[in-house]
Amino acid sequence: MTIPSADKLYAEVIGDPIAQSKSPLIHGFWLEKCGLDAAYDKTRVAPDGLADYLTERKADKNWRGCNVTMPHKQAIVPLLDQLTPLAQRIGAVNTVIRQEDGSLLGHNTDVGGFLEPLQSHLSQDYLFRMARILGTGGAARALVTGLSDQGMVIVLAGRNVQKAAAMLEEQAKGGDHHSVALSHFSGPTDFAFDDREGCLDVIVNASPLGMRGQPPLAFDFSHAPPGSIVYDIVTDPVETRFLQDAKAAGFETIDGLAMLIGQAAEAFALFFDQPPPRGFDTDLRKRLME
Repeated sequence: MTIPSADKLYAEVIGDPIAQSKSPLIHGFWLEKCGLDAAYDKTRVAPDGLADYLTERKADKNWRGCNVTMPHKQAIVPLLDQLTPLAQRIGAVNTVIRQEDGSLLGHNTDVGGFLEPLQSHLSQDYLFRMARILGTGGAARALVTGLSDQGMVIVLAGRNVQKAAAMLEEQAKGGDHHSVALSHFSGPTDFAFDDREGCLDVIVNASPLGMRGQPPLAFDFSHAPPGSIVYDIVTDPVETRFLQDAKAAGFETIDGLAMLIGQAAEAFALFFDQPPPRGFDTDLRKRLME
């Protein structure tokens, strides 16, 4: 591993594998629009090379930091000098910032990125808020934290119900939350939902199911209360079968690019000390889908 020779500020995304990352396209698009003389790239870092990578980059004053993707989001935590309170609580970091004294501060922008497209709903008053989160992997930790902080009752579904219950206990203390088997939602139900006026219902696929190369998520929309918002954080493909079925059933949908762009926007501001130009989001989405 070598330090880039270009004498200008730069950030990057690290992971293993990393070739599929869309982060360089997003940050490069914003850097171009802002006219900033800075760079953003991707670097493959194997798990056994993570500590050496941080030591090398930490010595480079032009390095502003990095985004962190699988499999490093939790492994990187003990290698950093400080964590924000949110990153500490989640136990995972997706953005590292090199501070002026050379120390490394870990952030988690996944929560803010995930919540961003829901803000118009979350800012309203409701009698009751419930989120059904499907999946108990690393992404679910951030989603459980963010949605429970928004006053939502969480129903967390996973293949391992005990794991789901433990995650709720750790990330969403103090609420009347529930853990269920993922298979609970796969078949039809004749449950009669009560009047949902004044209620906010969100259903989120936080699992890799439906991703290219993975089996589809088995979810029967008879489990979705009327007026639910259906959200899938998968980005490849953007239009998953889960979202297609939700649209066909008449539900409002949010795709994974919304979260991807939202979390990148928070990271961009941390890297380059200014917010990205969000007025070009439509053009950015088109590029991401090419």
